[in-house]
Amino acid sequence: MLKKLLYFIFLLEILFPTLIKAQDISLFTQINGRYDFTFIGNTLNPSENTNFSPTFLYTQSSANLTLSSNDRIERAYLYWAGSGAGDTQIKLNGIDISPDQLSTVNGTFSNFTYFSAFKDITTFVQSTGNGTYTLSDFDINSLVSTYASNATQFAGWAILVVYENPSLTLNQINIYQGLEALSPNPNAIPPLIDNMTIQLNNLYLISNTGAKIGFIAWEGDRFIQVSERLSFSANGTTNILSNPINPSNNAFNGTNTETNATNLYNMDLDVYSIENYIVPGTTSATVSLQSGQDYVMLNTVVTKLNSQLPDATIVLENPTSTCNSREVTIDFTVSNLNSTEILQANTPITFYIGTQAITTTYTQSIIPIGGSENGTITLTIPTTIPLTFTLTAVVDDTGNGSGIRPELIETNNSFQIEIELTVAPTFNPLENLTSCNLGLTRGLFDFSNYSELVKTNLSDIVSFHESYNDAVQNINPITNSSNYEAITTPKEIFIRIDNSCFSITSFLLLTENCPPIVYNAVSPNNDTTNDTFFIDGLRDVFVNFELLIYNRWGKHLWTGNNNKPDWDGYIQDGVSSTIAPDGTYYYILYLNDPNYPEPLTGYLYINK
Repeated sequence: MLKKLLYFIFLLEILFPTLIKAQDISLFTQINGRYDFTFIGNTLNPSENTNFSPTFLYTQSSANLTLSSNDRIERAYLYWAGSGAGDTQIKLNGIDISPDQLSTVNGTFSNFTYFSAFKDITTFVQSTGNGTYTLSDFDINSLVSTYASNATQFAGWAILVVYENPSLTLNQINIYQGLEALSPNPNAIPPLIDNMTIQLNNLYLISNTGAKIGFIAWEGDRFIQVSERLSFSANGTTNILSNPINPSNNAFNGTNTETNATNLYNMDLDVYSIENYIVPGTTSATVSLQSGQDYVMLNTVVTKLNSQLPDATIVLENPTSTCNSREVTIDFTVSNLNSTEILQANTPITFYIGTQAITTTYTQSIIPIGGSENGTITLTIPTTIPLTFTLTAVVDDTGNGSGIRPELIETNNSFQIEIELTVAPTFNPLENLTSCNLGLTRGLFDFSNYSELVKTNLSDIVSFHESYNDAVQNINPITNSSNYEAITTPKEIFIRIDNSCFSITSFLLLTENCPPIVYNAVSPNNDTTNDTFFIDGLRDVFVNFELLIYNRWGKHLWTGNNNKPDWDGYIQDGVSSTIAPDGTYYYILYLNDPNYPEPLTGYLYINK
């Protein structure tokens, strides 16, 4: 049997990643508003366990939920527990249930394993409502004979229901859960008394009216009362808890104070009034358990306290800033959602960068329970702060870490958001580009490589524009940067470098008069090929040029300039002209340009 049990435990650890060992009881959730709670549940033990009975456990049992017509179910949590490492395939009203969390603990002097399982069944109970709840297919009978050896064969289940009713006071429901066990050893000499203390934090009591505490516990025995005690401590005072069916020396005795049942064998669903044990202003308390013989597992502790307080929270979103500005505009929402009282107007909100308070603003109106208020603020960021930083907003903070409003929860007042200020990108200076004058300062240019040369950050986006305004507005980009024609020069080209912010730089397109190219073959026969003496790069470039043509004997035949057509081989002879005979002729070209002080000379050949 032991080998099978160990193998079963091993399988559970593989199949259920939520399996955890004994877990300290700690705050699970808080619910604020007009709420109260109740327990329902039942045992699977036909009688209180002993070393010889029961010899079997039921596999199902039922309990009734009866809420008033004005009660609205807010939360419902199912717990089931028993001997062994855990039955994780059960049914509730015929519906398959598997745990959200499975906890185990080793206890008693036999070092046996016991379990508790947890499932959030809020939606299920909300849709089912009042009526009978039957938990079934919970079968650990194969373990009964083993666990009967130390009288810890048990199984049971419970449902914690939190409900809302408009007639209730504004309360805070605190649910603490885990799995801790008292495992005394009465056979030790002297007998070993075990005890535990559960810390209850995050309380803020404004009135002790109706204050109560409830427990879900397992395996308590009615007839074992050795050094058994359940006590509650707050504000330096300790009181032993008891009620008519739970004596002060036998708290874990198989009872349900919600139904006054005394036959809830080996499990307890007990609720105690703590009105007289707690005072307004209490923020924490402890529950202490002690046992000298009875093995007890504590699963859940629930408190209901009249805490009529706001709960301020804040969210930041939509930060915006402009280029080269240290101002950030940001939207914020202050909420009072998880609260039991309005949040007064003029609640301070302080904005921090690190520990440095930047500014403080205030809420404008009363924020009702469940309500919120939106706002927008523009912050001026000090120059000592880097461009990228974390902005923290703290509501109910006057600027020194302290607030002016008592709240249900004092640890959820802040919100952080990452901010990056944008500055204009840096860029590399660019040289002006010079091309040959194609006439009247026209030129062709290739500046496509400037899109990379200008960048200091490869992720920046670069575009070329013909005017400064186009660059600023990021419109009409130049698309032919590899073959751009400037009709006139100098021509300024503007570059936009963009990284969500942008910079503008520029360079000039310039032209220069390049040496002309002489085509010295002339065939004036009107065949459209070489019909004139053509010099490329001359006309409209060297606008003051003078061209003189001579025959080989030095006679001056023709003079040309920028206003006359190219020489077609005809020689002016008085009032008429004649075609020059075939042969070699000479030219002198005065460019009349400071860069070309000497005339160009050469020959041409006429061949008709």
